[in-house]
Amino acid sequence: MMPEQSRFSKTLFYIAEQAYFLKSFFRNAFKKGFEWEELFRQSYIIGYKSIGIVTLTGFILGIVLTLQSLPTLKEFGAVSYIPSMVSVSIIREIGPVIIALICAGKIASSIGAELGSMNVTEQIEAMEVSGANPVQYLVVTRILACTVMVPLLTIFADAMALIGGFIASKLSVGISMQLYFSKGLTILEYSDVLPAVIKTIFFGFTIGFVGCYKGFTANSGTASVGLAANSAVVNSSILIIIIDAIVVQISNSLFYS
Repeated sequence: MMPEQSRFSKTLFYIAEQAYFLKSFFRNAFKKGFEWEELFRQSYIIGYKSIGIVTLTGFILGIVLTLQSLPTLKEFGAVSYIPSMVSVSIIREIGPVIIALICAGKIASSIGAELGSMNVTEQIEAMEVSGANPVQYLVVTRILACTVMVPLLTIFADAMALIGGFIASKLSVGISMQLYFSKGLTILEYSDVLPAVIKTIFFGFTIGFVGCYKGFTANSGTASVGLAANSAVVNSSILIIIIDAIVVQISNSLFYS
């Protein structure tokens, strides 16, 4: 019984520690002296420097989804439904989740490694000694930057996926641009876009929060920096899947019941 009790106690302590870290974030997010310059810098690092991989991912995603769906749709004589299928699939579900997982691998690991390195080299303690607020400067800015930039990156990736789907459709069945985007965009409804946007906001917050938490709680030693980066990716990816399942269930009960 002792090992099971020990694991249970560690789990409770882990949850309580994250809850305290979350409380610290909200407490410092509304304090005076907010670091706007650092927020903009982090938004540039997180957003602008992730455009390349997001563009490539979205573009290829649209091409692959179109090419994979074409044989089945041709078999049933439903080639005209390609734009609608790609548009709804990408914007409602595939785009937000795939881009969030890509951002978890790139952004969460980067934040975890950066803050973990600062923690190991006692730079965070030095900030506290000098009178600075490390949570407000390091944590709040990064989490808010992720919360803002991940939805914007997802919207950009969705647009690139639609372009990729159009190119694949044009080369495969010769569909015109006007027809493709007319059918692809007119089918979208409020119930398709709103849950997707809400999901990306939660995804961005989760990526930033997990990355900062893992970096701030990294143990002493250089090996803990790699562990912080790795666990940040794994934990944020798992939470993204869980959040997606919850939001899908709630949106289905609200819009499709």
